[in-house]
Amino acid sequence: MKGIGKIRQLEVMADRLRIGSIISTTAAGSGHPTSCMSCAEIMSALFFDELQEDDEFILSKGHAAPILWAAYAEAGLIPRKELLNLRKVTSSLEGHPTPLMPMVKVATGSLGQGLAAGVGMALGKRLLNDEGRVYVLLGDGECAEGSVWEAANAAAHYRLGSLCAVVDINRLGQSQQTMHGHDINAYRRKFEAFGWNAGIVNGHSVMDILDALRSARKSSRPFVILAKTFKGKGVSFLEDRDGWHGRPLDREQMDLALKEIGPAEVELPSRVRYKKTLHPPAGFTAGDYVIGDLVATRTAFGNALVNAGKKDCRVVAIDGDVKNSTMTIGFFREFPGRGFESFIAEQNMVGMAIGLSSQGFVSFVATFGAFLTRAHDFIRMAMYSKANIKFVGSHVGVSIGEDGPSQMGLEDIPMFISMPGSVVLYPCDAVSAERLTQEMMKHKGISYLRTTRGKTPVIYPNGEKFPLGKFKVLRRGRKDRALVIAAGETVHEALRAYGLLKRKKTGIRVIDLYSIKPLDGKELAKHAKECGGRVIVVEDHYLGGIGGAVAEAVGKIHHLYVKDIPRSGRPGQLRKKYCIDAGAIAAAVRRLK
Repeated sequence: MKGIGKIRQLEVMADRLRIGSIISTTAAGSGHPTSCMSCAEIMSALFFDELQEDDEFILSKGHAAPILWAAYAEAGLIPRKELLNLRKVTSSLEGHPTPLMPMVKVATGSLGQGLAAGVGMALGKRLLNDEGRVYVLLGDGECAEGSVWEAANAAAHYRLGSLCAVVDINRLGQSQQTMHGHDINAYRRKFEAFGWNAGIVNGHSVMDILDALRSARKSSRPFVILAKTFKGKGVSFLEDRDGWHGRPLDREQMDLALKEIGPAEVELPSRVRYKKTLHPPAGFTAGDYVIGDLVATRTAFGNALVNAGKKDCRVVAIDGDVKNSTMTIGFFREFPGRGFESFIAEQNMVGMAIGLSSQGFVSFVATFGAFLTRAHDFIRMAMYSKANIKFVGSHVGVSIGEDGPSQMGLEDIPMFISMPGSVVLYPCDAVSAERLTQEMMKHKGISYLRTTRGKTPVIYPNGEKFPLGKFKVLRRGRKDRALVIAAGETVHEALRAYGLLKRKKTGIRVIDLYSIKPLDGKELAKHAKECGGRVIVVEDHYLGGIGGAVAEAVGKIHHLYVKDIPRSGRPGQLRKKYCIDAGAIAAAVRRLK
């Protein structure tokens, strides 16, 4: 049991954190002071007693960022005066946590995501034999998100005893009472049903919180502390009052609030420290293929992933119960300790990757391209987290065939291409698939490799290089009637169209645009000019994919893409039906003026 002196000090520190949150949000003229005030005792206990140097903390209820910044200030990690710069464009103290503040490893604010990242962090620490623990502070409102329960399920499955969640149950959401209000047992039943140990505490009792944290450290299962709190705690005209979410106090209200809280003078040491995560380039060894052999690009990616795993123990793979389709299955067999099954929970899959990345791992996330759209919000938050994640979407386009439209990735390219700093790659054969996996591994940040279900002929020699931002000119002549730009499966359709047209004495230039982003627009425009400005882009995707990127570089294009909702059928039949096959390309060339 802690001595009464330390307990009182932590109580005073909680009030200091309240004061910092109120002052900073009033100075900013925006923010969420009442959401900070409800978790002040929790933050005090964590930052000034519980957290050790090797531990990690995630503020999943990201709108309470002002109290996180206040805790950093009291811990001596930032100057106290910096709190007055909250939300200024010149300050790293943003409205929700981002890695602009170096201590923050996971960006939050889109609710329901912190626990999944905590699962990944705990898995990463297990791989590193790091005895540090992971603490995630959630709000009660975000527990309505299904992603929270995806993460809770995964944490129990992997028996992550080093993971402790704390739920700040302050009853009030943004517009009304939360789903369960102050029915704390409703939360307990849910977490226990998912296999967690749970403790219920008075969230404004430092002693209760410390006792629960001690129980969490002894638990072999993930542990959740369910803290009953009150929004706006400490100020009578704010406490448990609706209508104050996201409202800062004006100067007069601030003065009244600070007078009511009273003086709070205390200094406490904190063991929280800034720990930089390094992401050195991962190693790689290429495979060996024979020109003309039929190999699916998803298979070549799977081979490349295994080779990368042999060269670098920081390479990990996360799959969504489709590893025998994405072809990560070889990696799981070869490195069972570094392959993590997320099962059919794509949001948690990406969240886990964010957490693993924060511990220095090179995370590969693989599922059908179509199913990555379900995790789009997590993917964009991975970008804001500066996570180093390699996404691989298999089974793209109508070329997957008989499974039908629900399985066809036809919307995935713009999801990644729109992200600043991202890389988007689309190989057409086994050699390019392996080499582009290597290029993707060199890139620090978000990257996407689009792979195909069906087998395609190997067209490149094993020594071929595929630098980012470039493309391959596969066919050209002195009097090319048109420039045909393709990627993936449509590269082979373009080559077949070249053969059809050549028999009619018509030449076309064929480009394999394996790097969709970055894209060498200047060089592409040069080829377009040499072909009289007649450019055809053919892609196995809906409108908004490759065509837009090419048009931005070269201007007007003739665009062949999937214009209708597709149906089941054989791949060749579907490419013909939706006018992205060799015949459609040849016809488009003949129509050009």
